[in-house]
Amino acid sequence: MATPNTIRLTINDTGVVNFKPQNQETAIRTSELLQENHEKHHIFFNKEGYHNHIVHHLLTLYGLGAPTSIIERGYADNANYQRPAITNGDIQVENLQDPKMFAKYLGRENYYHSYLVFFQGEMEKKGWEAVLKEYLFSGDERSDDLLGRLYAGFLHSLIHLGFGVEFNQPAIMAEALAQAAVHDTWTGEYLTMVEKAAKANATSTSKTIPELLDEIRADRKLSTAAEWNDGNKIRDGILVRAPNEMIKYATQWVVTPENLEEKTVEMINASMYFTAAAQHPPKQVKFDFYYMHCTNSSIFFPTFNKLSFLSVEDKVRLLQFKGYLDLAMYASRRSPPLLLDEISTYVPAKSGKGESEWPGIFERLWQYNDDGHAVKFGRAVRNGEILSKKWEDEGKNWVKVKGFMWEKIGNMVVDSVEDTGATWARSVGFEEAWAEYEDRPRKAHL
Repeated sequence: MATPNTIRLTINDTGVVNFKPQNQETAIRTSELLQENHEKHHIFFNKEGYHNHIVHHLLTLYGLGAPTSIIERGYADNANYQRPAITNGDIQVENLQDPKMFAKYLGRENYYHSYLVFFQGEMEKKGWEAVLKEYLFSGDERSDDLLGRLYAGFLHSLIHLGFGVEFNQPAIMAEALAQAAVHDTWTGEYLTMVEKAAKANATSTSKTIPELLDEIRADRKLSTAAEWNDGNKIRDGILVRAPNEMIKYATQWVVTPENLEEKTVEMINASMYFTAAAQHPPKQVKFDFYYMHCTNSSIFFPTFNKLSFLSVEDKVRLLQFKGYLDLAMYASRRSPPLLLDEISTYVPAKSGKGESEWPGIFERLWQYNDDGHAVKFGRAVRNGEILSKKWEDEGKNWVKVKGFMWEKIGNMVVDSVEDTGATWARSVGFEEAWAEYEDRPRKAHL
């Protein structure tokens, strides 16, 4: 049985996107590797805050039915550069029971292990459900602060929490809370600013994300607020040069208890829309590294919506914050034009039997040697296809990615990472982001 200290997968813990069934041997071995990572490794592999993705990588492979050998290789390729979990910064964990002491060490990566042990102890005493409710959703200063930090670092703590919940592993949820605790606050401060502005002008009427993406791109002050040399293009660009404009557009996306289900899928579809359609012909097909995280995190929100211990208001707030951040993320990369023809007319690089269909796509992503971003991305694309079908059939105008386009994007993902050049483009609305990429061959499109 999985506990706050022990990772233990079953053959039924395979998540929301299924490809091939799992077996007991692979469940045991994957659990062992995740337990080793849990006990030995820090959540950041360097002092600059680059994230340890082993949990995301292995659970994605496991959920899609990858064999033990593929999962072992994925672990071996990424374990050798991780840092030890325990650092010289460890403090007496019982001190964190004091809210002032808890707050004192927030945002400092050398206390990750202390927060991890603290949250494990809290879960042992109270259960993981009660701990998530208390530390993220109780509505006090501490929980509001930690919830904001959950979205920091390009959504990594939220992604980590999503994997823990989806795969029924409290120890991974404890890692996620500890990870959030050592992130900074500026993302949460942005989310809170938008939330306060939205409450000051409360309405139940909402624009769609695609509508707002168009408006953001048309607003020259906002769409050009980020500059290439900004250290962080949201924090140092958007929130310095056009904060009021950003808040104005973000507050126009409104989630309510009544529209929660639809807005969840709208967010999923829209994140795929601005991630996949932000191409730069005639350059090679590549995906923006930052936009990709918006898509990779989108997969968990239907799972969050099913948590019975959360109120509908908690679920609304989780999703509302995600939408606020997605809109800022789009603006921060210079609001590139979104070219749906780049998806609909795409010709896959491989056309052998089954190679350009989902089974072939997933097999190729299993084999791709990275830290897990690519296969996570492929899984999130397939999830978007599954969930969007109902709303596409109902003719919703916010469904921009539909039908055959999903498998096209799956091919774009695997083709792009197998192609030459840097795996991910960074900040694709800037010409500089594409400078080192080649022009695509003529055969790349119909």
